[in-house]
Amino acid sequence: MIDKSLLQLMGKNKKYIVGTVLLMILGMVANIAITASICYAVKLAIEGGELASYILPLCVALGAVVVRLVSTMVSGNLKERLGAKVKKQLRHDVYNKIVRLGVRSTNDVSMAGLTQMSLEGIEQLDMYYSMYLPQFFYSMIAPILLFALCVFLDWRVAVVLLCCVPLIPVSIVAVSKYAKKVFAKYWGLYMSMGDGFLDSVQGLKELKIFNADGSQHMRMNSKAEQFRKITMKVLVMQLASITIMDLVAFAGAAAGVGFAVADMASGTLQPYVALFLVLVAVEFFLPLRALGSAFHIAMNGASAGKKILMLLQTSEQQWGDKVADSSKIAINNVTFSYDGQRTVLNNVNMNFGTKGLYAIVGQSGCGKSTVANMIMGALTPQQGSINVGNNNLYELSRASYYSQLSVVSYNTYIFNDSVCNNFLLANPQCTEQQMYDALKQVNMYDVVEQKGGLDYVISEDANNLSGGQKQRLALAINLVANKQIYLLDEATSNIDVESEAIIMNAVRKMSKTKNIIVISHRLENVVDADNIYYMDNGTVAEQGTHMQLMDKKGGYYNLYTTQKQLENGYKGEQQ
Repeated sequence: MIDKSLLQLMGKNKKYIVGTVLLMILGMVANIAITASICYAVKLAIEGGELASYILPLCVALGAVVVRLVSTMVSGNLKERLGAKVKKQLRHDVYNKIVRLGVRSTNDVSMAGLTQMSLEGIEQLDMYYSMYLPQFFYSMIAPILLFALCVFLDWRVAVVLLCCVPLIPVSIVAVSKYAKKVFAKYWGLYMSMGDGFLDSVQGLKELKIFNADGSQHMRMNSKAEQFRKITMKVLVMQLASITIMDLVAFAGAAAGVGFAVADMASGTLQPYVALFLVLVAVEFFLPLRALGSAFHIAMNGASAGKKILMLLQTSEQQWGDKVADSSKIAINNVTFSYDGQRTVLNNVNMNFGTKGLYAIVGQSGCGKSTVANMIMGALTPQQGSINVGNNNLYELSRASYYSQLSVVSYNTYIFNDSVCNNFLLANPQCTEQQMYDALKQVNMYDVVEQKGGLDYVISEDANNLSGGQKQRLALAINLVANKQIYLLDEATSNIDVESEAIIMNAVRKMSKTKNIIVISHRLENVVDADNIYYMDNGTVAEQGTHMQLMDKKGGYYNLYTTQKQLENGYKGEQQ
């Protein structure tokens, strides 16, 4: 009923649970004081006490009411504070985890799943911490305290009530295993439905073009129906378990009341004492009854918490604290496999100087992008090392290394913000003149001016720019970052020839002072490179300048010749 791993997520916020439970116990004591005052007043009425004798029970009752009110308010505030702090801490931990994972993807969690987990999942887990946990500990303590009080008044009634109390947690435990399965499936379907919805929205254009929106609509309806059914199962399970708990609570209280009335009828118990036991009998079961009601909320939160815990426990690369002192990169005897079976990189060696244009080329699937991910620190080699200057890459601090590295890829993200603010993300000290200079270098100055200047707002996923304009703007933004290492991973993919030529001209100028590493499927872009690494089947098959590789008449020669023939043939057909 208590998951220790979820308790660890609370950190230092456990103190709020202790405070809340103590205040709830204080409130229970105040309730008992009110009940005792009423029963004492009844005793005075039976014995014909004077009016002044009622002052004591009245004062005690009023004082207990104030204590009860204050404890309820303060415990409520503590619960709110607990929930707020836990949510803040969890969102902070989840965000920092995603940041630490960095460019590495979380294969077990989709983007929609991360969003749902970070929002609704944490909200549900908040209820587990702020509602269920305080109620759990209070429910364990309250019956024992009540038994210790009642056993001196009538041991038979106290024993009967205490023996009936465990029937409620027994009923909770009986459904807990089934509940865990149901809630795990509930969250699985919930995240799957969110994934499907996000996927459909992102691919709406393609669905319309292929006239497949109707079939996708049916699939979404099917997922929604599955989610509806599992939701109904959850509700039926909640209703059934609550009914069982009510029967146990009422039956247990009735048994205690029956014994109290029987003892009063036999003369062994005074009427006001019997009245006190009758009124207190319900207090034995109310805490556990409330626990049972919170149990299903807790299970939902615990299921969400398991997924959050899975994310937080995802292994991550540990970085050091050294400062990057050079932009020179060396890949030494690197071997890597994604699944431990098929080797993607095999004994790869590459060297990139502090300045110059370097290229990694080869056919699709040869390992080019894997090398790029290695350089970014997204993947860790199983064998070999990656050195930056005189240090192993992972001996550096991530911030220090990334302060020297800039990555421009075919899917570089441009934020839904003004052109100016996108530049300021890359360099907060960037001036307007520097922005305009960068735009001119990639031939985007006129385009931006025609659209309204630096205040022009880029739409989501840069849909108000063409593919070539988006890539050129991405390069301009990276230019103002003024890094020492630029990694261009298929940065000219899927754009027009004119935009490609503009980008590559800017890249060649940069290579005079920067370390530029270009990964490209089109070999015409890298003929001016200082060194070209031609990869084949996860190995560096050839390396050298364009002319040196052409003279070898090996794999690079064949690939370049084939591409040139295709391009010339395409141009001939156009003419």
